[in-house]
Amino acid sequence: MKKIPRILLAAVSSNSGKTAAACGMMSAYVQQGLNIRSCKCGPDYIDPMFHREVLGVDSENLDLFFSDAEELTKNFIRHTEGADLVIAEGVMGYYDGMGLDTVRGSSYEIASVLKFPVILVVNARGAAMTLAAVLKGMTEYVPESRICGVILNQISGMLYPRLKQMLEQTLQRMNHSEIKIVGYLPKADPFVLESRHLGLVTPQELQGLKLQMQQAGEIANETLDLEGIREIAERAEELKWQQEDLKWQQRDACFLKSSFSADQAESGEKRKKRIAVARDEAFCFYYKENLEILESMGCELICFSPLRDKQLPDGIEGMIFGGGYPELYAQQLSENRSMLMSVRAALEKQIPCLAECGGFMYLHEKIRDREGKEWSMVGRIRGISYPTGKLVRFGYVNVIPMSETCKKEWLPEGTSLRGQEFHYWDSTENGEDCMAVKPDGKRSWSCIHAEPGLFAGYPHLYYPSNRAWIENFLKCR
Repeated sequence: MKKIPRILLAAVSSNSGKTAAACGMMSAYVQQGLNIRSCKCGPDYIDPMFHREVLGVDSENLDLFFSDAEELTKNFIRHTEGADLVIAEGVMGYYDGMGLDTVRGSSYEIASVLKFPVILVVNARGAAMTLAAVLKGMTEYVPESRICGVILNQISGMLYPRLKQMLEQTLQRMNHSEIKIVGYLPKADPFVLESRHLGLVTPQELQGLKLQMQQAGEIANETLDLEGIREIAERAEELKWQQEDLKWQQRDACFLKSSFSADQAESGEKRKKRIAVARDEAFCFYYKENLEILESMGCELICFSPLRDKQLPDGIEGMIFGGGYPELYAQQLSENRSMLMSVRAALEKQIPCLAECGGFMYLHEKIRDREGKEWSMVGRIRGISYPTGKLVRFGYVNVIPMSETCKKEWLPEGTSLRGQEFHYWDSTENGEDCMAVKPDGKRSWSCIHAEPGLFAGYPHLYYPSNRAWIENFLKCR
C-alpha cells in the first residue's frame, strides 16, 4: 500500500480555467517550500509544459487508452515518489470520455482508478444560484463522484464570501456537507494564458512566464484555502502496488546485450545508442514515457534544434522528430539549409528515423503556411503539407500495419501501436502503410510511410504500447 497526498482539478468543460488554477496552486505551494509533482489527464502535450515551467520537473500524462489500470498505477507511483503533494489537471469536462456516450478514459475514470479526491474548478462569472444547480448535477450524476471541493473561478473577493456561504448551505441541504468551497481565483492577468488552434500557446513563446506564474502563486496564496486543499489531499486512499516486475528489465538486458559488439561485451563496456531528438519551439511535443523507455533501453538522447543548429549531432544512430508547430517557423526552418542538408544526408544513409505530426511535416518537400506561401523542407516525403482551416482528424487511434514492408520492418501482423491525432494541417501524401482505426472501430484512414529505417506520419505515438516496435527502431542498421 502506498500513501500519496493528491488531488485532481476537474471542471464542467474545457476553458474553465483548470490550467491556470493548477499552475497558480502549484506555484503557491512551491513558494511554501513543498515538493510538488504534477500530472495531466489525457494525451495533452501543452498543459504539462506549463506545469514544468512552474515546477522545473516533467509532468506525467495519465491516460487509460495508452495504459491499462495496473500500468497507470505503477507509473503514477514511480512519478510521485517523494512528493509532498500531487496536483493532477483533468481533461475536458470531468465525465467526458473517448466518445460522446462514454466516460471511458475520462478524468472521472482516472480519478476512480487512482483514487483521487477531486476539486471542481467552476467558472462562476455572471452566475449565482445556477452554480448550485451545476454542483448538484456534477456531484450526483454518479453514485460516487469523488468531488470533495470546489474552487470558484473569475469572481471578485467581495462576492466570494456570500457565494461560498450560499453554496455550502445548498450542499448541506443536498446532504453533501463534506464538499467544501476551498477558495476562488479572481479575473487577473497572471491567470490569463493565451491559446491557439492546438490549445494554449506554448511556454517558450510567452515572455515573462516565470514571473507571471510566480504572481499567480502569490495571488492563489491569498485566495485559495491551501491548508483545506491539503487536508483533502491527505484523505486520499492508499494505492495498492507491487514491486516493479523484473521481466521487462530482463528483456531490456537481453536486448542491450545483443546490441553490443563482442569486444564491448568482453570488456564489460556498454555502448549507448546515440539518438538525436529534435527539440525546440517548432518540435516540442514529447511524452515523458516515450523518452524514458528509450533511455531504459540503453539510448543516449541528444537534443538538437532544427531551427538554430547547423547540422545533426555527431555520431548519431537514430533520429526522432516529434510534433509541434513547424508551420509557424516554416521560413526559419527552410532558411536553415545546412540543417536540411544534414537531415537529408542522414536519411540517404538510412539512419533510422521516427517522425510524427510536425516532424512528419518537416520531412515533406514543402510546408504551405497560412498565407499560402510554400517553404522548402527536407524533401524525404514527396508531397506538400498544407493548412485546411479546420481540425482534420482528432482523437485516439490504433495504428495497424497494412503493407508487407511495415509488417516485416516495424509492426508484425496482428500487432498495433496506440496514438492520437490532432492537427489543422494535412498532407498530399499521408502514407498507406498503416491504418489508423478509432477505438470504437467506426472510422479509419490510411496513414504512415513505413520503409526500412523510416516510420513517419501524422499520428502521435505512445511508444510503450508496443515495445517490439521500438526494438525494431533500435535494431535498424
